[in-house]
This record gives sequence, C-alpha cells and structure tokens, in this order.
Amino acid sequence: MEKWIDGRTRMLGLFGTPVSHSGSPAMYNFSFDHAGINYAYLAFDVTAEEMPKAISIMKMFNMRGANITMPCKAVAAKLVDKLTPAAELIGAVNTIVNDDGVLTGNNTDGAGYVANIRQYGVEPKGKVFTILGAGGAGTAIAVQVALDGAKEIRIFNPKDDFFSNAEKMATKIMAKVPDCKVTVGDINDKAALKASINNSDVLANATKVGMAPNVDETNIKDTSVFRDDLVVTDTVYNPTETKMLQDAKAKGSKVIGGQGMLVWQGAAAFKLYTGEDMAVEDVKKLFF
Repeated sequence: MEKWIDGRTRMLGLFGTPVSHSGSPAMYNFSFDHAGINYAYLAFDVTAEEMPKAISIMKMFNMRGANITMPCKAVAAKLVDKLTPAAELIGAVNTIVNDDGVLTGNNTDGAGYVANIRQYGVEPKGKVFTILGAGGAGTAIAVQVALDGAKEIRIFNPKDDFFSNAEKMATKIMAKVPDCKVTVGDINDKAALKASINNSDVLANATKVGMAPNVDETNIKDTSVFRDDLVVTDTVYNPTETKMLQDAKAKGSKVIGGQGMLVWQGAAAFKLYTGEDMAVEDVKKLFF
C-alpha cells in the first residue's frame, strides 16, 4: 500500500470497539487498489463516549468517510449533519460520507441484505417476511425490505428490551410505508412462529444463533416448516451454512447464507464513498 500513498491520498476509517479483528481494512484497501482510487482505510478503536471527538477529527482531517460498528452506531446517528431515510428509521448509522464538511449518515446493512438476496433472484416487493431477531441486523433488514416494497413483515424476538423497541419500530415503519404491515411476536411462541413461517415467502435469521463455535444451534427446531417454495436466509457468515440453512436445504428450500450480505453492505458503502461499483466477486474470492 505504501507504493501509492502520497500527499493526495484521502483517508477513511472504521470507528468502534473492538476493531482489531475487523476485515474491513483489507476489503476496502483491496477494493480501492483494484479500482485505482487513491484512498487508504484504517481501523480506529473508538468508544461511544469518544465519538464526538472522532467526528470532529474526521472533519478536521477531511476524511472521505467512515464505517461505524458497535457500540457507536446509535451515537453516530445523532452526530451527523444528515440521515438517509433508512438510517433515520433505524436510528443507527454504519456508514458516514463526508462531502465538503457535510456528514451524511447511512445504514447499508439492510441494503446489503437486499442486494444479496437479489443475486439469487429474490425480490422483496410484494413478499411476506418472517424475521428472527429485533437487534441491529433485524431492524435494518425490516426497514430496507419495507422501503423496497415488502407486503408484510413479521418480527419475532424474545420478550426483552429489543421486543419493545421492535414494537416502536413497527409503528415507525408503517407510518413511513403505509402499504407494509409490520407485526411483532414472541419467538418463544412456537405455534405463532410456525404459523407465520407457513404463510411467508422469506424466513430471515437476524440473530447470532448458529454462529461459530455454536454451529449446532438453530432457532427452528421444527423442520416441518421448511418447504420448497420458502426462501431461507441467514445473516450469520461463519459457518458458511448454518444448521438452519442445512435443515432448510434438506427440505428443498432455497437457502442464502450471510457472506454475501457482508460483502454487499460493504459494496454499498464503497459506492457511497467512490461513486463506483466494488469488484464484489473478486472480494468474495479474497475473503471466502
């Protein structure tokens, strides 16, 4: 990388903690180099309390942008100058773009999910979604598929703090997208969950259940809900195929893993930073 860094190199970064494990610097620097763009990307360990200072430094150094990870996403949404519709609804930012000192907060998580399923011929418009999990990923997915024309979204989560947040989010989504019905249910109500999946086009796991090292775990114990006209998706990307996806595939469902979502949300941010398309297939080969 030192071969092309010069006095005109524009800096970007990742803000959050911890960040030492992140693959974002490798993905973005590879992509900038591949496209011949004079940008450099670094990871910065930043706490939520330090975000105001980080935003100030971002402006002072004229950084082109930054990705935001936990625990800084919600704080970042309050510090930027503008929010995109998805970021405003979600109340969290994972990508900031600096245009001449004006910072726009974006959330590309949901866009990454939609771009990934579209690669498999699945279009959100008119579809009924059952989403497992009301955390950051589940919220981003719900918001984006609603904005992209989903007919109905049913969110299932344990009755914890995220449950009440999901109920508020459902109201916000329906106010923004009146044609999309959004409901929230208890993930431990097996009868209601089964009924929802039986009447859905897409089942999306947006929880960490099934992630390595707990690869034998799944939210769906009753595999009879899987069928050949159901699309089953996962946000977990390690392992490549979770137990839920394995069970669904065995029943003939179309399955879509989380690796693509990871890359496509990065591709959406890359587009915002550069105006160009990321070489997604090359990135997939590099990391997967």
